[in-house]
Amino acid sequence: MQVDVAVVGAGVVGAATALELSRRGAEVALLEGEAEAALGASGANSGILHTGFDSVPGELETQLILRAAELRDEVLEILGVPVIRCGALMRPLAAGDEDAIAGLAADARDNGVDVLLRDDGALEIPGETVTDPVAYTRALVASAERHGARLQTRFRVEAMELDGERIELSAASGERVVARVAVNCAGLGAGRIARLAGDDSFDVYPRKGEFLVFEPPEGPSLGRILLAVPSETTKGVLVFPTLDGKVVAGPTAVDQEDPDDWSVRPEAREEIMPKAAAMHPPLASAEPIAAYAGLRPAGRGVNYLIERSAVCAQLVHAAAIRSTGLTASLGIAERVAHLVGEAGVSLAEPAPLVADRVGVVSGPWWRRTAEHRSR
Repeated sequence: MQVDVAVVGAGVVGAATALELSRRGAEVALLEGEAEAALGASGANSGILHTGFDSVPGELETQLILRAAELRDEVLEILGVPVIRCGALMRPLAAGDEDAIAGLAADARDNGVDVLLRDDGALEIPGETVTDPVAYTRALVASAERHGARLQTRFRVEAMELDGERIELSAASGERVVARVAVNCAGLGAGRIARLAGDDSFDVYPRKGEFLVFEPPEGPSLGRILLAVPSETTKGVLVFPTLDGKVVAGPTAVDQEDPDDWSVRPEAREEIMPKAAAMHPPLASAEPIAAYAGLRPAGRGVNYLIERSAVCAQLVHAAAIRSTGLTASLGIAERVAHLVGEAGVSLAEPAPLVADRVGVVSGPWWRRTAEHRSR
């Protein structure tokens, strides 16, 4: 197969990128090593679409989160992606929290995000939204296909070879795709894909986030997302509703080396429950009905590496996209399209977005990846 652009990885960033490029007239192949899209980090997260209120003003990650927020509502509506527009609340629960929250309110104002700092020191963020991340990713893929992109599953890229001004990507099965530009949206495999092209400038590692799922406990219902005051290294444990009526608490943040260890550790409950119950007291006596883990692709000394490879002119990286990838995906895709254009692919203005019927996912999204990884 010969195309303009080969996008490696059909997680939410790859799916959004394939849609953006195909809307701009490029011939796109979306290559996914698994049997379906969104079987990695994109299908095992919180499903929260953040506003960027707490992002560091001026950073690339923040810029792309805010740009995605400008694009998102139209995409959600046209593609029929389910959402709960419930907003979020961050309350001071420990010493120093009020000052930290006031600082976040100032960052939100710098970022142009609507928040309300209450007299009791709590912060209301009305724009925070919950979605089904699998449905969102699959809707992006389906729309990309309607715009002409070709999805190839079970295509795990094992070799990349430059051939003049083109790059050839090969799978173990012998299948080949020849493209003018390849885009590395491979998540946990992004470092491996880069090395196949001779680029060893970065690597990623798995940061495990574990979640507990509950039936709604007795007592006051959970009407919005409850956010922890973040630390320097993590956003902390959150408590949030799901579209299928459950309550979820998490995640943890555990750095590991094994990209295939999607298990939930026994100690995860002890790490999550006290914090979750402090935020939502009805959880204090609740028993989880399920648990799942996601592996976020954290960069070693780098975050949001979205640039052309310095080693391979036909390769664009969209790598080391950590926990905000679901939120920022549309902004990331727009930036990647600009880089693909710089690499020599002629792109037009985006065509009107076309939706398509997305197949029903069997079972709740929060169970899907966990069951897949346990096989």
